[in-house]
Amino acid sequence: MKNTFLIILATVCLSFLNAQTPKSPSFEDIISMRSVFNAVISPDGNHILFESQTTDWKENRYDRELWLSKNAEAPIQLTNNLKGNSSGPKWSPNGQWIAFLSKRGEKTQIQAISLVGGEAFQVTHTENNINDFEWSPEGNKIAFLQSEDKSKEEKKRKEKFGGFAVEDEDFKLRQIWIADFKPNQLRQMLRPDQLKDSVYTKNLEAKLLLDSIAFSINRFKWSPDGKKIAFEHQPNPLINSFFKADISIYDMATKSHKILVNNLSYDGLLDWSPDGSAILYQTNLNDSISNYYKNGKLFKINTDGTQNKQLAADFDEEIYRLKWTKSGIFGVAWQKTKRLILRINPENGKVKSLPVNSERIWNYSFSKDGEKIAYTASNDNDLTEIYYGDYPLKNSRKITASTAQINKWLVANSEVISWKSEDGSIIEGVLHKPQNYDPNKKYPLLVIIHGGPTGISTPGPTPSYVYPMVQWLNKGALILRPNYRGSAGYGEAFRSLNVKNLGVGDAWDVLSGVAALEDKGIINGNKVGAMGWSQGGYISAFLTTNSTKFKAISVGAGISNWMTYYVNTDIHPFTRQYLKGTPWSDKEIYEKTSPMTNINNASTPTLIQHGEFDKRVPVANAFELFQGLQDKGVETELIIYKGFGHGINKPKERLAATWHNWKWFGKYIWGEEIEIPEE
Repeated sequence: MKNTFLIILATVCLSFLNAQTPKSPSFEDIISMRSVFNAVISPDGNHILFESQTTDWKENRYDRELWLSKNAEAPIQLTNNLKGNSSGPKWSPNGQWIAFLSKRGEKTQIQAISLVGGEAFQVTHTENNINDFEWSPEGNKIAFLQSEDKSKEEKKRKEKFGGFAVEDEDFKLRQIWIADFKPNQLRQMLRPDQLKDSVYTKNLEAKLLLDSIAFSINRFKWSPDGKKIAFEHQPNPLINSFFKADISIYDMATKSHKILVNNLSYDGLLDWSPDGSAILYQTNLNDSISNYYKNGKLFKINTDGTQNKQLAADFDEEIYRLKWTKSGIFGVAWQKTKRLILRINPENGKVKSLPVNSERIWNYSFSKDGEKIAYTASNDNDLTEIYYGDYPLKNSRKITASTAQINKWLVANSEVISWKSEDGSIIEGVLHKPQNYDPNKKYPLLVIIHGGPTGISTPGPTPSYVYPMVQWLNKGALILRPNYRGSAGYGEAFRSLNVKNLGVGDAWDVLSGVAALEDKGIINGNKVGAMGWSQGGYISAFLTTNSTKFKAISVGAGISNWMTYYVNTDIHPFTRQYLKGTPWSDKEIYEKTSPMTNINNASTPTLIQHGEFDKRVPVANAFELFQGLQDKGVETELIIYKGFGHGINKPKERLAATWHNWKWFGKYIWGEEIEIPEE
């Protein structure tokens, strides 16, 4: 009996220890993490809506659904679209209804659900996808954006001439439509096939607000009294036409509109003043040659065109998610690796950061009276959570528990470090360490370079994308994620440091960071790898042909030749702004900054990953680098992810790309031959 008891006790203890011992998460574990975002507080400040994303491996997609926390209590799931997402929730002005976008048939349409429960029902039944919408202040109408319908013309042309497209001329203008919100009638049409037979069809048809317009609308806002609509528009929906965006105001009574703001470059609508007398907007004024890397300017202007005044003129960073409430103008901005919530005084334009017990604020939402706030935020060692509190920010309380997912995982320990680059610039970066880090040991180093270039890397417990960072840490490596020149959060002058110096200065920043860690004696300088996606992929490609420091490199959607890139990308102005010329006006700068220029010097084994239909960095860049490396006898592999554009946004292909990187660096950093599992 005694021995039996000891065996049972030992088994119980072993089971307890196993349950408590942290594990290294699998690739699937990381990809399957639930995330929360987009907190939206009800007008009365009592309830919070938010979106939650899960991974559907069977359907190979990420599913977004709406969750609701009533009176800041434990949230419950509100929607469940088995074949599509539910996103973009917005409260009705009286707080009794929730409208959102969802594709439950052939097109994305506006759905609505009551706060007290019941089935969601479809509000609109249009021929095209709806992009965005806004409740009218009275709550009896919903205005929305969708592209014009050209299906009949397209069908007729295709029947006669087949398929073709004229570059920069085949597009559909985005238009504003308005639909009545009559819930009692709408709920009788729960199925789209009932619409044709409904006696309410004519009464519920959406109506086009601006007919025969010669521009495309980007966004709009109802005035507080519902009598006007301010809207941002550009000549066409093409991506590069944003330089010509202006702001106009439509008068509901006269059914006419007039231009309010029309600088020579971009003018972007933000919000109305609470009393409806002024508009808040962001602008590049007349700058169309450096606005990719310089700060936008914030202005307010009266609706009659008077008192056009700049705000936040002394704040040296881009401000995002700007809103004008009764408590002031608010926004968020990067300050190095922190993301702060700001208050801007609408009278004197002064900027003040608000005290929040979170390192990074992602979005926020105020109640109608401005006294309650909901926001999403994260810290160095936790995941993004939803918070709720009073304004000014006090008594904040967390209403989600996303971080519980990683409580039993071995995850990253992060710190922000800095070093001096080759030209004397101070560069920061995030250094991730394993939880059992030994300062007396020299570790392999993997450098992971963010995109942008105006992106930013921040501390966090589970950094990933298509790079198995957590698993590499747990395998016994360090990870450096440099915020190289051009990164957000360090001011306009810092973002300008790689103008006419792309690749070159970026490589200085990466290599000097590696050298700084080597000088500290914490890395093995003979086991260093580098990788990145987009601009990070470009810098990785530049390192492939301009450095011999790395044992292996992975180039994700990277630029290999600026000339090839310039003539193929969908954002030609980006190249002209950073290189200050075209290939035919300054061939030398295109050669200086192109990885292919020094292909004859390449020797680093290089994995190349690219989306098949990438328009931002066209796949020709991948084939050019691949062929060049092959011709020079450099070990290389090119993997094309079928059906994808600039990013890998489905879980199965993200898993594949993660395995491809794990295998590549396993071979060249650790000397391992890794087989990718078939099941």
